[in-house]
Amino acid sequence: MIPLKRILFPVDFSERCRGAFAYVEEMAKHFRAEVILLHVVEPPSYNSSLAESYDHSEGFDSFFGERLKHLHVRRLIEHGEAASKIVQCATHHHADLIMIPTQGMGIYRRLIIGSTAAKVLHDADCPVWTGVHLENAPSPGKVHYGRVCCAVDLKTQSAKALDWAHRFALEHGAALTLVHAGSGDAAEALDHLQKQIGSNAAIRVRVGEPKDVVAGLTAELHSDLLVIGRGAESGILGRLEANAYSIIRQSHCPVVSV
Repeated sequence: MIPLKRILFPVDFSERCRGAFAYVEEMAKHFRAEVILLHVVEPPSYNSSLAESYDHSEGFDSFFGERLKHLHVRRLIEHGEAASKIVQCATHHHADLIMIPTQGMGIYRRLIIGSTAAKVLHDADCPVWTGVHLENAPSPGKVHYGRVCCAVDLKTQSAKALDWAHRFALEHGAALTLVHAGSGDAAEALDHLQKQIGSNAAIRVRVGEPKDVVAGLTAELHSDLLVIGRGAESGILGRLEANAYSIIRQSHCPVVSV
């Protein structure tokens, strides 16, 4: 079983956040996990007014309504830079998963102005759930995991990603497919990886750019969730490698980065 006892859900009171909450609800109910709702009040920037920076008066309860009553919820308000506070909160409260919507910005814009989700992906130690197309989020109670994909590049994090995907698929009785962008020469390495984990996933290998292969195959397979690995190296991109961010941006379904 996946040790998922605490879910950190940053809330900015946007419609994207409202859409993501359906997924948070399902995850929390399935694993009987505590949901930590976090709103970070950021200092005003050159392109935001003071009122915008301190607009948290609506409150968690009025924003989510009756839906909170069925969950074990902790409510937190912090002041500071959003991504830093999210990562600090996840560490301090021992979160097992961060669930955060993203706008799906291109990598060039991300490097110029930054993105809270991108920074969290870069710095967080625990798995991070991201969703791009939350305007199409299912209604409450309609989130279903029948098909899970795990994309691997056969680097260090591949085993960790497949292990998480394997256990998640078992938890939900979902079909698991292992996806790789490469040639048929990878078959032996993929078989070895599966034996390490004890997985018996279907394997799909296709030649092409990783972001295009993964996006194409997960769409063809009508996946409900994609699991990928993040690098462990430090540096300008750190855990957030270019391929990982591009895959997240293009994925038609939510992505868990392990």
